[in-house]
Amino acid sequence: MPLEPKRADFGRIRSALTFYRVCSVITGTFLLLLCAEMLLKYTPLAVELELGGSHGFLAFVPEGTVKAVNISTGILIVHGWFYVVYLFSCFQLWSRMRWGFSRFVVLALGGIIPLLSFFLEGRIAREVLAYLAGREAAGAPTSTPPPASTQPPVEASH
Repeated sequence: MPLEPKRADFGRIRSALTFYRVCSVITGTFLLLLCAEMLLKYTPLAVELELGGSHGFLAFVPEGTVKAVNISTGILIVHGWFYVVYLFSCFQLWSRMRWGFSRFVVLALGGIIPLLSFFLEGRIAREVLAYLAGREAAGAPTSTPPPASTQPPVEASH
């Protein structure tokens, strides 16, 4: 029998799901920015994004000639560090839902495969919320308890 989350953890699961959803969108966005930056840098264009340089407020400059703030490197660093936060959010949700290790690996891949985090975010959110709703509905009383009897209790004789 697979382990199931405890009813006492449902509030923590909802909190972990919210944290995961936010991290998933941010990580996915920075991953797409990183992919676009890599295409600009490692294709024949060979440009990087510079902020506040001699070419203007924000400009594409040839690779290796950035003299001001290198936005391309900034995107790389932010995605890398936020991926660590994303992994933590995946671990939190995974451990509270008591899923198998393969599910954690799939969640972790969401931060390194472009667009996967967006698809997983929606799918996982629907799955977790449906699971919690189902468990809460199953645990709720279906009818009111019968009224207490007004007669005194009967003792069993020996």
